[in-house]
Amino acid sequence: MSEVVEILKALLTPLIAIIATYIAWQQWNTNKLKLKLERYERRLRVYEEVKRILSLMISKADISLAELLKFRAASAEADFLFGSEIPNYLDEIYSHGVELRRYNSDIAKKTPGGNDHNAAVQGRDNHLNWLSKQFGLTKDKFKKYLDISN
Repeated sequence: MSEVVEILKALLTPLIAIIATYIAWQQWNTNKLKLKLERYERRLRVYEEVKRILSLMISKADISLAELLKFRAASAEADFLFGSEIPNYLDEIYSHGVELRRYNSDIAKKTPGGNDHNAAVQGRDNHLNWLSKQFGLTKDKFKKYLDISN
């Protein structure tokens, strides 16, 4: 009987080591999944901000400087969460917003029916057209970063 107890004592230390290793591995996996979830949530916030600013610009056919700056601030961390194509895309949306704002300012200053007024209206319409096409394209651009099917 004492031989069995001695064998069990000898096996207890490796068994404890195996259990401790398994627990450490599970904690590592849990932390890895938590990091992945946090990154997903931060990416989703940027995506939602893009949808918000596009909706705002199209619904009003204009945008305030305050809203453009809010968009810039809300999407600032995109440089660290995505590949270069998303920050470049956000810069493009911002630029179209600035141009939309400029054309609306020009329209307000020009005499209706004049060449300058018509050019400003055409410029505004071009930017609004580009912005309205972005709803579908935005989903495609963000899909590889937000797809959880794999």
